[in-house]
Amino acid sequence: MTTVSLRLRDHSYDVLIGPGVRTALAGIIRRLGAERAVVVSARPPESVPDPGVPSLVLPARDGEHDKTLATVEALCGEFARFGLTRSDVVVSCGGGTTTDVVGLAAALYHRGVRVIHLPTSLLAQVDASVGGKTAVNLPAGKNLAGAYWQPSAVLCDTDYLATLPRREMLSGLGEIARCHFIGAPDLRGRTLPEQITASVTLKARIVEADERDTGLRHLLNYGHTLGHAVEKASGYAVRHGEAVAIGTVFAGRLAGALGRIGPDRVAEHLDVVRHYGLPTALPAEAETADLIRLMRHDKKAIHGLAFVLDGPDGAALVDDVAPEVVADVLARMPRTPVADLVGPSAGVRR
Repeated sequence: MTTVSLRLRDHSYDVLIGPGVRTALAGIIRRLGAERAVVVSARPPESVPDPGVPSLVLPARDGEHDKTLATVEALCGEFARFGLTRSDVVVSCGGGTTTDVVGLAAALYHRGVRVIHLPTSLLAQVDASVGGKTAVNLPAGKNLAGAYWQPSAVLCDTDYLATLPRREMLSGLGEIARCHFIGAPDLRGRTLPEQITASVTLKARIVEADERDTGLRHLLNYGHTLGHAVEKASGYAVRHGEAVAIGTVFAGRLAGALGRIGPDRVAEHLDVVRHYGLPTALPAEAETADLIRLMRHDKKAIHGLAFVLDGPDGAALVDDVAPEVVADVLARMPRTPVADLVGPSAGVRR
């Protein structure tokens, strides 16, 4: 087992990584002093460890279509019917959608009840469960309604990953691939637990320095501006990590077009993404104008189109990028029908 500690000014917690770490749940709840728990799980009942206190188990479904304010409202209603108080705890067990939705419900109910995450997908373990960002989608775009609410603990049990479908593994690898350009060592060839630990450690150090996304934390959005637009434009047929991978290739090309990096570094973006078996082309069904419109709704887009881009001093947020440059880079990217986007898996080493 590996422990990555995240220390904030007003709140600290540990991320446990390794096989069987979910069995630590009851002990953590006991140390918190909670008397009851609501467990929201997208996995079968046998996947959820005994919380050690009287509990209510609620079913959930992973997937962007349930990542809505209506789902959050329904959860809060169940919390109230169970009589959950601020001294109790909520537990999420599922992928990134579940950790986001349950985290937001915990943040809003009674203006905040404690939450513990048991992420069961690779994407959730390397990214979504750590750092305290919770959000749901609106018709206008992805993750537009949310709150910062740090968990009390995160248990990344790698045993959960053994039964993941191939595309779910690929989605997590999309977040690992983008780490290559924001300060992580080259993770190609590392074992999966090593990749998870390195990704979580990088995110923990960035969040410690900038919890509320006012500066350095923007780096974690590498590849995400176009990625979120691709997700939305495809009706979420393209998974989050797949879209981030496409966005990472685009970020390299855009940085090259702006003169921030040279051709070799642009090519490195494509090489890294390809290594993990991730898609590199835009969905053929997504119109350039629609993608630009969606990117204007990105949370970072305060002064025109904004992207986190590689540069001579590393990645940084670049504001007010000319739409015509963005459109030209998008037009030069290859396109593939959504159904054909995901290629053979590579780089998944246990």
